[in-house]
Amino acid sequence: MTRIDTHQHLAFKDKFSYPWMNDEPPLDEDRFYPSDYWEAAEGCSIGGTIFMENDVAEESGMAEAAHVCRLAGDSSNRILGVIASARPEREGFAAYLDRIQHERLVGVRRILHVQPDQLSKSVLFRDNLRQLATRDLTFDLCVLQRQLEVGLELVRSCPDTRFILDHCGVPAISDNDAPNGDGWKDWLEKVRRIAECSNAHCKISGIIVYASAEQRTVEGLRPYVEAVIEAFGWERVVWGGDWPVCTLGGSLAGWCGIIDGILSGESGDNRAKLFHRNASRIYGVPEPG
Repeated sequence: MTRIDTHQHLAFKDKFSYPWMNDEPPLDEDRFYPSDYWEAAEGCSIGGTIFMENDVAEESGMAEAAHVCRLAGDSSNRILGVIASARPEREGFAAYLDRIQHERLVGVRRILHVQPDQLSKSVLFRDNLRQLATRDLTFDLCVLQRQLEVGLELVRSCPDTRFILDHCGVPAISDNDAPNGDGWKDWLEKVRRIAECSNAHCKISGIIVYASAEQRTVEGLRPYVEAVIEAFGWERVVWGGDWPVCTLGGSLAGWCGIIDGILSGESGDNRAKLFHRNASRIYGVPEPG
């Protein structure tokens, strides 16, 4: 079944700075270009992607957005939409959105899991995120399991803004002892509370990185995938590859194989919702041709 990968990272180190990648030796390479992605995606039935900002240095955010929007104009790259880096904690947020506006821009993200919890609690941050609704832009919410309560407060404070919770809420899979441990119960309860907000959606992505080697299997990751789908319903979930970050826990093809195994008993209609229909509707991108 054709997929839209809603979480494709790219890196252009000859143009922009990505300080965090220097601390991850497997990712500390000169480039992660579209051609490299499609080589990794061979055999994965991916028909198109949504580029996810790569936690680029703040001074490069606008340039990264403009560069990838230009790449999206080349159909051979199969980039259907662009999620840009943004700093909602800054004055001038509206002007920034004006400058990065592009027909392929579908949303923004501010990485929160490496920031103080107070960052998203300011009046300015929340007022700025509310502006996204008037521009039909989404906000990808990236928080750790321990920060899910912070994420919930943010989602509730901006009821007209469409949020997509990245990576199933970044569960601490290797420590959670699903489906019986206290860590698992903590994650599940908090994810369910976020799912109660109708403006919240969830991205099934990235979780192989948070699992131990023994858990990177269909049965090891099944509890998290099934719990998210049960909480959000089939209409509010999307799928993402998280390449090249996923390579810290396996390959893009391996992750595709795991999710296919988990969903092997599901109807074609439900799998179509997860793999491409919901992404098209939630992010406002065309279905892959």
